[in-house]
Amino acid sequence: MREVTALDGLLVADFSRVLAGPLVSMTLADFGADVIKVEPPGGDETRSWSPPVDSEGRATYFLTVNRNKRSVELNLKEEEDLALARELVRRADVLVENFRPGTMDRLGLGYEESAAENPGLIYCSISGFGSRGGANLPGYDPLAQAMSGMMSVTGPRDGEPNKVGVALVDVMAGMNATIGVLVALQERDRSGQGQKVESNLMSSALAALENQAAAWLNAGEIPVRLGNIHPSIEPFTTFDASDGPVMICVGNDHQFRSLCEVIGEPELADDPRYLNNVDRVRNRDALEEELEDCFGHRTVDEWISRLEAVRVPVGPVNTIDKGFEAGEALGLEPIDEIDGIRTPASPISLSRTPAETRLPPPEENAHGEEIRAWLSDS
Repeated sequence: MREVTALDGLLVADFSRVLAGPLVSMTLADFGADVIKVEPPGGDETRSWSPPVDSEGRATYFLTVNRNKRSVELNLKEEEDLALARELVRRADVLVENFRPGTMDRLGLGYEESAAENPGLIYCSISGFGSRGGANLPGYDPLAQAMSGMMSVTGPRDGEPNKVGVALVDVMAGMNATIGVLVALQERDRSGQGQKVESNLMSSALAALENQAAAWLNAGEIPVRLGNIHPSIEPFTTFDASDGPVMICVGNDHQFRSLCEVIGEPELADDPRYLNNVDRVRNRDALEEELEDCFGHRTVDEWISRLEAVRVPVGPVNTIDKGFEAGEALGLEPIDEIDGIRTPASPISLSRTPAETRLPPPEENAHGEEIRAWLSDS
């Protein structure tokens, strides 16, 4: 018999699609929530976002954030299906949606109307730029990266602004929304009342700027692109070994001295230009030029072995396949697999009620008949 998981008994009505919203519902599903994924005719658009596809011809993008869900196709433009959607909302503990602001209201599925029917409902809305001045802006991750300033600090020092290589802002907005849902559920245990949870890409991107944002907010400095360099720590970047780049993260003076000894330049640690981190940051160009000359005569693996031995933080710059191999070697169990479908495992570990995978990402309308029958049985 299956052990009870953390969110057993929680019903989630998932009206979201693409990435941020489905990440919220999948996270809840991983810990036991019953998630009903409501899809329009034709399904979540990421079902057709390809290539790449798996061996069965399924778009890998869709597989990413849709495990542990049941799927029902509802045409919300038709009254009969809309009535079933309203019944689902009436029964749900949590609703997740990421339509453009105002869409759910026009369907009669907005927060006010839904809460009137279901006062305990946690109603989670995710948008690109909020429900006020940015309500009409399309919620695409690269736009949020560009408009927030994130792209301005991403990329090589002498190159063009770059977006991050994955839809990172979508992921962060989904994580923030998940936290909001869990906080609201905790509060509901005390008050018995639901509430609306909102997350948006722009706010998530601005909050994620962290120390870069603080530089402007508190010191009036506008950060610039530094490539792999850290704005406040040195040396904290990549260097070219004989067979590829190696990442070095020197966080204190002791580590710097150890680094200098291993590379055969112990006198650098006593150079007045590099005595402490502030000095090293101030003179980083000169320091990096001296360090770069030292790394080319050994391989990445040789440097990792030598530097790990003296506790200098170091690592290879892996491709994604090697990244997962590294995770497995570290015992992190980074891959989830069910019915031959492999996805990144939940990064959240609970000692008593861990995440579990019960269902593969559903085929379109895979559970439509049973869900329709259940919603029609009042």
